[in-house]
Amino acid sequence: MPHHALEITLTRPLPPPVLHRAARLLPLAANHDATRLMALVAAKTPQRAAHRLRHRLGTRLPIDVITTHYPDADHSVLLNVAFPPAVHAALTADARRARQNPERFLELAVRRALAEHADRETDRLDRAVSQLLAHTTPAYLLSAVGHALTRLPERPTP
Repeated sequence: MPHHALEITLTRPLPPPVLHRAARLLPLAANHDATRLMALVAAKTPQRAAHRLRHRLGTRLPIDVITTHYPDADHSVLLNVAFPPAVHAALTADARRARQNPERFLELAVRRALAEHADRETDRLDRAVSQLLAHTTPAYLLSAVGHALTRLPERPTP
């Protein structure tokens, strides 16, 4: 049976004793502040692996989101979120009105939101570049961008 690498995002940092108890149920690797964990879970599909992980650890850890760590062949990651009952009921009702299952309805909504974000970001960058070009030449701007990209980033990039 294949193993799937899953990333767990927690709603709050874990105290070391809680992390150690959880790691006895399933081997886990934690980041520096124990808000993100990695696990390998054996299952036939990534969906089943996420379900199995949530079933094993969901009552012991403040799990916010479970995602597959590596994208699939379509460059997508699985997003496993447990909604509160009221949110789940509203999502199910909206999906039913759209004649879709809740998973597909949510997938399309997330894809739309990401596309809108990408469009806004493209527009923002286009305006910023235009503003920069109003005060310099394309050659100087290109040189400055190249220089900035070769320096180590001061903070992580998205």
